[in-house]
Amino acid sequence: MDNLHTLDLPTIAQRLRGGALTAQQLMESCIAHYERSETALNAYKTWDGARALEVAKAADTLLKGNYDLGPLMGIPTSVKDLFGVPGLPTFAGSSAALPEQFSQAGRLVQAFIDQLSPITGKSHTVEFAFGGIGMNGHWGAPRNPWDTQVHRIPGGSSSGAGVSLCQGSAWLALGTDTAGSVRIPASFTGTTALKTTEGRWPKDHTVPLSTTLDTPGLLARTITDLIFGFEAIESQLQNRPVRVPRLHGLAGVRLGVPENFFWDGVDASIAEQVEQAMRALEQAGATLVPITIPNCDEAYAAFQAGGLGAPELSDFLLRNMPDKIQHLDPLVKIRVEGAEQLSAIEYLRRIALFRQASEEINTVFEQVDAWLNPTLLTTAAAVDDLADTEQYRQANMQVLRNPSIANLMHLCAVSLPVGKDSLGIPVGLQITAGAHQEEKLLALSLQCEQVLGTAVQCLGQCPQW
Repeated sequence: MDNLHTLDLPTIAQRLRGGALTAQQLMESCIAHYERSETALNAYKTWDGARALEVAKAADTLLKGNYDLGPLMGIPTSVKDLFGVPGLPTFAGSSAALPEQFSQAGRLVQAFIDQLSPITGKSHTVEFAFGGIGMNGHWGAPRNPWDTQVHRIPGGSSSGAGVSLCQGSAWLALGTDTAGSVRIPASFTGTTALKTTEGRWPKDHTVPLSTTLDTPGLLARTITDLIFGFEAIESQLQNRPVRVPRLHGLAGVRLGVPENFFWDGVDASIAEQVEQAMRALEQAGATLVPITIPNCDEAYAAFQAGGLGAPELSDFLLRNMPDKIQHLDPLVKIRVEGAEQLSAIEYLRRIALFRQASEEINTVFEQVDAWLNPTLLTTAAAVDDLADTEQYRQANMQVLRNPSIANLMHLCAVSLPVGKDSLGIPVGLQITAGAHQEEKLLALSLQCEQVLGTAVQCLGQCPQW
């Protein structure tokens, strides 16, 4: 079963039902990959391989009896350690487990449980998801699998999610995204990610960073796998079949290329890969349209000043677990405590600014179907280079810059790999679409993947640990 990485999830699901593959074999492969590499990669806060194997065996028994609970049956999935999973502690990246109530499953996790998707464990997160790099002062940073010599950041705050896919210990990874937290790790690890529109997927029993901006998200190895996961989740949540439409080429598709904000300070080798990808899409029939995205600078300035995450996390902690504040990672603590000085007027001003930006962005989508830009501006930094607080702050804001706009404007977005930078770290292309346009976005992304190919694959091409 060493060639499993060559299969996509639709094929795996078909083979599970046809008897050519068992969920037990799939999960055993995940366990083997975990045991071989976890000491080096540190993808998980809590591993639950033994229980996941029992779920896989149960899925096999039911499938043999022609009982099909849904597409996710037997598909191993890692879950970010912000989501409640019954029987597993939730740390949310903090130094000690949260109260038992935070281990209850919300509707999103329940969609996986109800379909007998083996949950491989709780993947690492930045403490309370408050950071885009992937660092954690309590548990360390998972290692970016693409560099065997230097410990580089994996991206955050869903820091273990992309690593679990590269590791081969999971086939889907459930995360959250408040300012890029599924797209950043996807870009750095050569995987794909979907940031859903706020309100699209339920957030109950998920530890919040920002109740206003948090969105659940999904990571997968390819867009094909991402669509498989999206359709399975949506169908379960809506209790009806949900399908992403399939496009027949890119002719007539209008893809915007922002002339402002998203290219400022971009690394030359990253720009080269993204520009090359855009040219390929144009040659395949897409129309590239130069556009200007309004309100980026104003929205990002408010985000840099603490946005909504700092005051809303501060409020959550003060109301639910005030004792946690004194034990926070210093990089998180300084921002949480600083938010207590924020005036109500300034908080409301930021909400009004983001609301205005969300309304005015609609004029852009009258011109284009989606827009393209580099997911990230820079390569994955070495962990040792971020020991200084100011170095950390600058690097953190740098990785959050491009992805955060989709959150601040309440849009949906995908990141997919299009090449490698000068250090051999994957480069992501971000595709952004209008609010609640996930099906359209994924259809476009799939067509882009078919044109661009899988020049970067997190399994097979990623160094083996």
